[in-house]
Parts: sequence; C-alpha cells; structure tokens
Amino acid sequence: MTAPVFVVDDFDTHGTGRYVLDGPEGRHAVAVKRLRVGEEVVLTDGAGRWAAGEVDGTEGKDRLIVRLGEVVEEPVETPRLTVVQALPKGDRGELAVETMTEVGVDAIVPWSASRCITQWKGERGAKALAKWRATAREAGKQSRRVRFPEVADAATGKGVASLLAEAEFAAVLHESGTEPLAAAPLPDAGDIVLVVGPEGGVSPEELALFESVGARAYRLGRSVLRTSTAGTAAAALLLGRTGRWS
Repeated sequence: MTAPVFVVDDFDTHGTGRYVLDGPEGRHAVAVKRLRVGEEVVLTDGAGRWAAGEVDGTEGKDRLIVRLGEVVEEPVETPRLTVVQALPKGDRGELAVETMTEVGVDAIVPWSASRCITQWKGERGAKALAKWRATAREAGKQSRRVRFPEVADAATGKGVASLLAEAEFAAVLHESGTEPLAAAPLPDAGDIVLVVGPEGGVSPEELALFESVGARAYRLGRSVLRTSTAGTAAAALLLGRTGRWS
C-alpha cells in the first residue's frame, strides 16, 4: 500500500530536517493510524506540493515527528477536467464529490440547475458548499492525491455557459445527444468541461444556452445513471481516453 497522505500548510522544518505534524492531522496519524517509527508518510498542501517522509517518533497523542525529504511539485495534469455537477438531493452530492475526486477530476462546479430540487441559499448553502470542499479534501487524502480538486462556488446557468465557452471541449450529458461520449473527439491539452444535469434533466432552455456557446449534447450509455454517479462514470471514461490513466 502507498504511504498515507496528510495535509499541511507549509513544509518548514526550521533547519532540523524534522517536521512536526500536529493538530487534527497529527492526532489522526498518532491516535487513529497509529503510525510507528520507520513507516513512510506523504505530506502535501493539496495544491501539488508534497514531500515524502519517514516517521521518526511521536510526542503525546497528537504530534508526529517526520524526517522530511525534498519538497517537490507535481505537474498539472492535462487536459484539465472540470465537472459541472447539478445539486443532488440529500448527501448524494458528497458521494458525487468523493467518487469524482477518487477518479481524478481536477475541478468540480456545483450548479443550481432549474430542475434541481435542492437549492443552496444563505447559511444552508454555505454549509453544503463547505461539506463538498471537506469531502474533496478527505477523498483526496484517501486516494493518495497531492493535488486536490478545486470545488468552486455554486454557479448559475450563465456562469456554466461562461465555463463552456472557454473550454477546448464542452459537453452536456443529455438524452438528446446522438453521439456517444465514448466517440467524441477530445483535445490533447486545455480544458474539458462536462455538465451533469439534475435528476429531472437539463431543461430545454439551459441546453439551448449551453449549445449557443459551443457545447454539444452527448449520451453516456444505454442505462440511465443517477446524477450523483453519472459524473464519475463520464469522468472515468474521459480520463481513460485522454491517456491520463495510462
């Protein structure tokens, strides 16, 4: 198994070569993971910078001492994949974020589509967005990523249209699509933006708006997937075809 990942704000060893992992991450390493001297770990800022290390000891129940190696930066993946995810009901949004993070999506944009039953407003919306971001962080650690997906603020239809207009490849999963996503021509670089609608589907008005800026409707397969799983399935398909899973 690959080394467990822990998130840090910096990599400062104060000239000692030893890093003190404390706080919630240190507590998890010591009290939950029960890491021992000599075991390997990875520290990351979640934005691509990381360093491998070896456990040198512990202090109390929440401080892990790590002999830290060189800090390196993971190159940004290309093409970059953004999934615009319509807001699902209940906790299925966190499920979508978790699984899309695991397969390698680079950015997730929550979308308040017209047919979404769930709508993020006020304090409730802020809490829901915070949950999505926390889920992306934890799933990034679990899947041993060192560059976690960005979870943007919730977008309107016009905001989604702006993203699609700037993309090298812009797709909307929709039953009206005559071409399968598996056969769509994909770019070697730049941005891929994929729109996943709500359970009730993308409305005709929204689809017309997205098509007016260059997006096309594609079908994913014969079966009908829930909105919380369609993005993960489509992302896996696209990442495999771009060579990022090679």
